[in-house]
Amino acid sequence: MKLLFLACLSPKTGNNTTAERIRSHIESAGHICELRDAAEFQSSTEVADLVSQNPPFEGALAIHLFKAGRLLLDVQVPFGVIFGGTDINEDVKVEQKRVVMEQVLLKARFAVAFTDKMKEDAELFLLSKSSKLYVQPQGIQTEVTKKFCWTDFLRSTGVSTEHVDDLRVFLLVCGLRRVKDPLYLVEDFSEWHSQNPRNVLVIIGPKCLLCLSSSEVRQKIDPMFTAEVEGVVKRTAGVFLAQERSQQELHAAMKRCFALVNSSVSEGMSAAILEAMDLRVPVVVRDIPGNAAVVQHEITGLLYSSPQEFVHQSERLLSDHELRESLVKNGKIYVEQHHSLKQERETYQRLVGTLH
Repeated sequence: MKLLFLACLSPKTGNNTTAERIRSHIESAGHICELRDAAEFQSSTEVADLVSQNPPFEGALAIHLFKAGRLLLDVQVPFGVIFGGTDINEDVKVEQKRVVMEQVLLKARFAVAFTDKMKEDAELFLLSKSSKLYVQPQGIQTEVTKKFCWTDFLRSTGVSTEHVDDLRVFLLVCGLRRVKDPLYLVEDFSEWHSQNPRNVLVIIGPKCLLCLSSSEVRQKIDPMFTAEVEGVVKRTAGVFLAQERSQQELHAAMKRCFALVNSSVSEGMSAAILEAMDLRVPVVVRDIPGNAAVVQHEITGLLYSSPQEFVHQSERLLSDHELRESLVKNGKIYVEQHHSLKQERETYQRLVGTLH
């Protein structure tokens, strides 16, 4: 079966990684799966023309109901959709987008949510039938490169490496996008750093690539927000910005950090949080629905609702070694039990089979 797979493919982002992994699952079942960036297309008519080319595509798949799913509305082949996160958390609040996403769900043969909460929200806000909604958590697999020098990595960000083993590095993995809110903790963390200079925050991830609607420029860097983040970080003590790295290098950096941090306003399901758990690294994450769906407070990680509470929870992590060990152990078990790559592969292979 020949499938078209649409997603926002900004390099080295969670969406890209998820799409590549799902494509691998589909192709391992013997299908041909052509992964294309939704930003390449101006309209659903363009995609319909592509699907009907010779030899034609026999089915389609999209991640994110609005950014990619709407491009499938004119195709004459069966398709399935996967919720991205901001579609069900943010875009449903905009009536124009919500109506389009309802149409996408109505026409889709199946829809996949990463969490039960996302499925419930789809039923509530998009009036979708439960029979076509499936819950499949992201499958997680980590791989750490052996060619990684922690000292060189820190030095490249501007961190003083004179006493590198004494540092407590908090790693915030996120693209420089407003929805990721990378500056949320900066002021309070810097104040905390001034009291204990061993605590540092390193922000790592790609600069902001926006996948925009067809009425706007399709894909561009957001130079104003990037410049804002870089400017704030440059003049803030204890906070540093790292260049984006390969997945294997990122996992190596995660494995060496003291804790993985998330400060997002909205998440579908953060792969970085789950990868940190898999690598036995404690997570301190903002208390939003997407994060609370995978992090149980004081069991598999720590949740916070304000920058001040972040500092409080992080201090607990520093002083309570039993708590730290418990979080690490439970986090690893949780990922192994609920985010199996094998289960994810079987689910997508089964669902794609319904597109015949």
